[in-house]
Amino acid sequence: MGKYIIGGIIVILALFSGYYLLKSPGTATPDDGQPTQQPMAIATSTYATTTFSVVYPSNFSVNDQYAYDQFGPKKLIHGVSFTIPMSMATGTNLSSDTHLSVESLPRAKNCTGDIYIQDNVKAQSVTEGGVDYSVASTSGAGAGNFYEEQVFALSASKPCIGVRYFIHSTNIGNYPEGAVTAFDKDALISAFDTIRRSLTLTQ
Repeated sequence: MGKYIIGGIIVILALFSGYYLLKSPGTATPDDGQPTQQPMAIATSTYATTTFSVVYPSNFSVNDQYAYDQFGPKKLIHGVSFTIPMSMATGTNLSSDTHLSVESLPRAKNCTGDIYIQDNVKAQSVTEGGVDYSVASTSGAGAGNFYEEQVFALSASKPCIGVRYFIHSTNIGNYPEGAVTAFDKDALISAFDTIRRSLTLTQ
């Protein structure tokens, strides 16, 4: 009888020892016993000119013939655009022409965000990560569409370089209930911010 009691005590001690080892600091084993999955890295590419370079997600579409045309055909602002992949818009009220663009105004005497926007807006000075920006924004709506623009002009750049966020979405109330979901604006802005912060002047 005694040997059974001793055996039982040994089993209990072994179980407690195993539990302690699993819960001790530094153990990476998750509670559910499943291996921890690391977040998947996003593939990136680099776009470079004689004046700047920028890193962007590889699934964004690049248009190096891009020009901002809201000032009219005689006042085009040339640059390069990085348009979101279709997967970001599918099933949501975000339009697939949403993009970030890097633009240049070589003749600008003062590099401020408001000179990139047609509306009469006031730019604000912002310093982020040691970079001085002049930031201006505007928004509009029409026929169930919403348009938002925000320009970050690099104050010290020559020629004047501006990074534009162009967000085009539609009125989710115009769709049958449950047909689409509201796009994740925070995630979109975060993606655009990451591209903007990667911009490096090469002159």
